[in-house]
Formats: sequence, C-alpha cells, structure tokens
Amino acid sequence: MINHVTLVGRLTKAPELRYTPNGIAVAQFTLAVNRPFSGQDGERQADFISVIAWRGTAESSAKYLKKGSLAGIEGRMQTRNYENNEGRRVYVTEVVARQVEFLEPKGTRHGAGQEQDGSVSNHVGTAGPGAASSASADDPFANDGQPIDISDDDLPF
Repeated sequence: MINHVTLVGRLTKAPELRYTPNGIAVAQFTLAVNRPFSGQDGERQADFISVIAWRGTAESSAKYLKKGSLAGIEGRMQTRNYENNEGRRVYVTEVVARQVEFLEPKGTRHGAGQEQDGSVSNHVGTAGPGAASSASADDPFANDGQPIDISDDDLPF
C-alpha cells in the first residue's frame, strides 16, 4: 500500500511550535496549495491543507518558515479522531511531514523578521534538525558565464 503526499504551497500563518510532555517538538501549520484550474468566476482556487511536523523538522520549520513562505512538503496522509467537549466525534485529516523544503531565499517574501542575506533553499528532513545549507555553493553554473572545468568523461551523453 502507498501513502505518499507531495505538496508545494504557501503558509497561511507562521507554524505553531509546541512540545509534548516528553519534550518532543511538534509544529502545526496550514499550507495553501493552488488547484491546477480556475473556478467558474475565473478566480484561482486553492486547498488549505493541515500539516504536522515532528522533532527537528518541527523546530526548523518554526524557526525558518513564516506566513507566506513557499514550502515543499513530503510526507504521508493521516486521519485521526477524538471526542470534543460536546461529546461528538471529530475527524481530522492532515499531512504528517517527513521532509520540509524551504523553496525561496530568505527575505524574498514579505514577512516580519526575515533577514536579507540571500540564503537559498534550505532542506529539513527527519535525519536531523535541518542544518541550513546554501545551494549556491553547490551550483556548478554560479560562475557568471565563465567556462566550466569538466571533462567529457563526466558527461552522461
């Protein structure tokens, strides 16, 4: 059986970071994901999808994502239920994030507290707390039009 979800969208508000009684970090946020078509009125429609992240992924998401941030989420769909104060059964469907990808440089979106340092896409996964890395350091085309030092043996064709 397959339960795999991949989403790209913008946060509707900053992630809410909490800790379980055992000290495990959990962040919750909503991702607005555009539908691939417009409605009858010509307006673009979106789905608002609840996302939950745990441990280091939760802490990094809360630290680096803000309202309006463009993020890629990879994870699984989960449905849970509970009984509310009125005694009614409430069902919740959400995406449990395995990885969160920060898809735009810091400071390119409006958002309070974002720095203007030009950092590029950070990746956060379950393997660790999500150390930030600069993609430009690994970009072989970041040399402003200068010849690239590569041998023919390294080309795949």
